[in-house]
Amino acid sequence: MDNLMAYCGLNCSQCPTFLATQQDDRKAKETVAALWSKQFAMKLTAQDISCDGCKSGSGRVFGHCKNCRIKSCCSQKQLDTCAECAEYACEHLSAFFAFAPHAKESLEKRRKTLS
Repeated sequence: MDNLMAYCGLNCSQCPTFLATQQDDRKAKETVAALWSKQFAMKLTAQDISCDGCKSGSGRVFGHCKNCRIKSCCSQKQLDTCAECAEYACEHLSAFFAFAPHAKESLEKRRKTLS
């Protein structure tokens, strides 16, 4: 599977929601829903676990990603990822990094290849 980097630096090809969706695996969706419900203190069902990646345009994007400020900003600026942004790393992205430090690592690597 291709390395699909989201605007924020997350690797979609390593995301359990993305993988379960692409494999159309109901059991995997149930497992992810149970895990993330507990981990993030929210009630998720297998139907909530549906995502083709935030850049797909399919409309199947997981929960928060539908209304993500980072996604909106990159999309409006016509950037592939935040790594290309002159305002890197803005307050929204920096706050996200506290939650997903691996996304920061991905974007920093990408920034190095762009310079």
